[in-house]
This record gives sequence, structure tokens and C-alpha cells, in this order.
Amino acid sequence: MSRPPLMSLEEALEIVLSQAREVPMGPQEVSTFEADARVLMQDLISPLDVPAMDNSAMDGYALRTVDLANLGSGLEVTQRIPAGTTGQALQARQAARIFTGAWVPEGADAVVMQEECDLEGELLKPRNSVAMGQWIRRRGEDVKLGDAVLKAGTRLNPACLGLAASIGQDRLVVAKKPRVALFSTGDELVMPGEVAPSDMKPGSIYNSNRFFLRALLTRLGCEVTDMGIVPDDREATTDALSFAAQGHDLILTSGGVSVGEEDHVKPSVQALGALNLWSLSMKPGKPFALGHINARTPGGAKTHFMGLPGNPVSSFVTFLVLVRPFLLALQGSFEVLPQVQRLPAHFDWPKADPRREFLRVKKNEQGGLDLFKNQSSGVLTSCVWADGLLDNPSRQTIKFGDMVDYWSFSELLN
Repeated sequence: MSRPPLMSLEEALEIVLSQAREVPMGPQEVSTFEADARVLMQDLISPLDVPAMDNSAMDGYALRTVDLANLGSGLEVTQRIPAGTTGQALQARQAARIFTGAWVPEGADAVVMQEECDLEGELLKPRNSVAMGQWIRRRGEDVKLGDAVLKAGTRLNPACLGLAASIGQDRLVVAKKPRVALFSTGDELVMPGEVAPSDMKPGSIYNSNRFFLRALLTRLGCEVTDMGIVPDDREATTDALSFAAQGHDLILTSGGVSVGEEDHVKPSVQALGALNLWSLSMKPGKPFALGHINARTPGGAKTHFMGLPGNPVSSFVTFLVLVRPFLLALQGSFEVLPQVQRLPAHFDWPKADPRREFLRVKKNEQGGLDLFKNQSSGVLTSCVWADGLLDNPSRQTIKFGDMVDYWSFSELLN
């Protein structure tokens, strides 16, 4: 009996994102100090102009340019205006010593840097021509009263937090952190520190997936419950899934979603809820499971389920292209996919694969992409060496110099 065709990544993403947006995370109010990497849930409307008044962009002297036509012996410096104080209106042939950020006094229409002035006693003479409006930051030139400075769905970064603070916001309404239960499956898995390398049994491997998946989830603002390793046993797998469904928004597993006799995740999820897809046309990362676990309590919300392949590179890449967008969409982010760069390939890839490929590559000094020599799904060193992924369409060869799609790790791992 022939298997059904593999599902395209585009179709899988559509299903993944639709499920995430069906029941998004609720709101939570947090301190602006604590809102980095969180997703804003309400438009942030400014209650004031920024700057609130015309102010000086430099340490120098505020003056009236009309007085420079007949400068004579100079302009009289009649006052000193530090930041945080308000000066008096300038009269004819007067100037004011002013400092960065101080409000420009009434009548002044330019600021001259202190380095470009001569001062004899209290008389000021600019050395160069002075343009009206120079070195003055105008009221509202950054933000105007009523502006939506940040839109709902923005994933906040340090600059966003500073902008929020500049309009007086000490608390922000953001999406709650997704609660994720994480576990691995496989009798072959061993935790580092529990068994010395010299004592490893034949066929055993250290559980690397658990470490990078937990780190990736944390970087995406999730609250992670690490449930360890579940043995290759149907009953144990079912019990672990059932327990993890309580109090979590997503269950994420690694391994056990293939078609082998010891892969028990797929039938266990189907027994507890439903499985929507599990075989994708991508390399690495063909085996993938998406579904849900039904809550035990009447009327309880369903817990999302995602099962990643066990090979480390497959698990790593599949997380970036499917789980990351899901978690961002779950939090209401409007930017869930990475920005694609078009860069030249500085290598040949003569063998076209029927699946869409994600090759580990690195930018070189010439602005092109170099290829890691071993693209096997078990070679995690490729992900450490690389600084991004080359997204190669199915059945596509690559010649040196061809323009290709590049996804940067600096964005994907943020």
C-alpha cells in the first residue's frame, strides 16, 4: 500500500498558524522593565508630544538669527538654561547659554555649538553662518500626541521598552507566556553527567535535544516544564502525555514520531486527542506531528501537541521553521516568519532533492554563503558552525553564484 504524498511546508505552516491563532494567549500586565521579548497586546497610544517642547540638541547658545545681520560687538549672554529648567524669552541682541535637552527660550530660533563661538566677557560671536532652526529638536518630532507608537502584535525589544518609557508607560499589557511541557523519548538517551563517556552502553547517546530545545523555548519567552526522558513504552508515553496536558498550553516532544515499532508518540496522541499531520516534505525534518490532547475536565481547553524528529539537526531545524512561528502566533505576534535575504551561493549543490532542503551555511567575507561540508541530520556541529539556513526549493540544484534564500540565525534564535 503506497503512502500518501508528503505535506509541503507551506501547507503545514498554514495549519500550524491557524491552530495557534484559534485560541491565543490571554493578556497580562507587567512592568516595562520585565517586558523584553514579550508580545504587546494593545496599541500603545502616546499621551504627549516627544519632545514635549522645542529643545537644544547641543551644548551651546540659543539666539535669534535676525540679530546676526548687524552683529556689531556681539550678542549679550543674559541667562543660563540647564536641562530641566525654563528660561526667559530672548530680547533683541540677547543670547542664552543652553545645554543639551534644555527647552529653547521663546524668541530663539537657532542654537550654535559652543565650539563654534567666541566669547568675550558676556558678549557672544558665532564664527560661522547660522541657519534658522539649526540644532533645535522640535516639539513632537519624535512622537506626537495621539500617535500609536507601538502596535498590538509587536514583539518588544530594548528600543521598544525605551520608547514606551519615553511616553510615561511603566507597565505594558502583553501576552501571557506560553506554558510548555518538554520531554524526550527513547531508551537510548542518557543525560550528561549521569554516565561517563567511557561507561556508555553500546547504542546509547547523550540527550542533546533536551538542552537546545529548552534554550530555544526560553528565548521565545516560554515557561518550560522539563519532564525529562520517557522510555520507549506505549503506556509510559500515554501517561506522560496525559499528565503534561494539565496546566500547559503546548506539549513538545523530541523523537518517537516516525513509523518504527518503538515510536509510540503518534498512537498515544491519537488515543488522547487527535493528530493532524506528521510527515513533511522537508529535509532535514520529515517526521513531524501536530495535534492536541483533550483536557480531562469538562469544558477544559485542549492542549496543543507538537512532536519533533529525534535526529538533532532535524529537531533543531524543525523547531525553527514550525514551532517558533507557532509560539509567536500563539502570543499574537504579527511577525512570525524570518526576514529572507537573497545572497549568492559560493558552492555547487549538484544533487536536487525531492524535498525542500534547509542547508547549514555561513556568510563569508565576500558576502556569499559557504556550505558546511556534512549536511547529515545527525551532525549538530553544522548548526554551531553555521550562521543561518539556506532555504532550497525541492528539486533545485545550486551553482556557484546563484542567488539563494538565506535565513539568519541571529533572527531565528532571538
